[in-house]
Amino acid sequence: MWNIIVQIFPYAIAFTIPLLITALGGLYSERSGVVNIGLDGLMIVGAFTGALTIFKLQPILPDAAIWIGLLAAMIAGILFSLLHAFASINLNANQVISGTAINMIAGALTVFLARNITGSGNIRIISGFGRNDIPVLSSIPVIGKLFFTQTYASTWLVLLILLISTFVLYKTAFGLRLRACGEHPHAADSAGVNVYKVRYIAVMISGAFSGLGGAVMLVTFSGEFTGNVAGLGFLALAALIFGQWKPLGILGATFFFGFASTIANVSQVVPVLAAIPGLILKVFPYIVTLIALVIFSKSSQAPRAAGEPFDHGKR
Repeated sequence: MWNIIVQIFPYAIAFTIPLLITALGGLYSERSGVVNIGLDGLMIVGAFTGALTIFKLQPILPDAAIWIGLLAAMIAGILFSLLHAFASINLNANQVISGTAINMIAGALTVFLARNITGSGNIRIISGFGRNDIPVLSSIPVIGKLFFTQTYASTWLVLLILLISTFVLYKTAFGLRLRACGEHPHAADSAGVNVYKVRYIAVMISGAFSGLGGAVMLVTFSGEFTGNVAGLGFLALAALIFGQWKPLGILGATFFFGFASTIANVSQVVPVLAAIPGLILKVFPYIVTLIALVIFSKSSQAPRAAGEPFDHGKR
């Protein structure tokens, strides 16, 4: 059993990382008071932009193409998220409908562009990130084999972003203003905080992180843009709720989803798991999430003003 865990653990981590960074993006947006269910669409935009950039640059800049692709994906995510920000913040549109529109537009637009650019709806990159062992750390008993062998560079990038985000949200003035805008926007406005500006920045960060999530998925275990991200954006949204809108809670929730999904994917080739119907393993994380949401619904830590339009001057 230990050998099985060691074999599938790197794949579980690889599946967790795109979920984690996308859920962190959703955290910034919702902590500011803007519900963003368009995470899936933003991931699709990031995956498309990253795939196209890497596809064009890899023959010319084989070493730098992937990193440029990740940066391009973040920029594309920011630009696309401005549609949601404008509708939600300036027009006071229903944020759920706006996010749904983002998901619908992203899938259709990127496939249309891919077909016109490459002749098909898919964009395959030559190669993504390679797996590497971390020197010294990979030789640590137990922990080394699980966490420091066969890892992607993107894993450590996202974990660094997680640490920075935790510090920013809870130890900086910007983080305090951001959380205030999601809890009591009128009180923040009375204290001189520009609620519109803070919410715009939060939604743009959400777009950047979601775009990065789509691109990370591409350069690790996907390798090809196909017009969707297998619903990972919705799974990230579920992890955001399951993690109670807290960075460490989101880390635990996304790892749970990543590990459970990996087990479901490899169940047919693992004798111990082959006896369990694959359908049960695939729906298991979602069932547990629904149960957890029912149990902890009364103690939910959701921002009080999430989803509520803000109008300067009105109380």
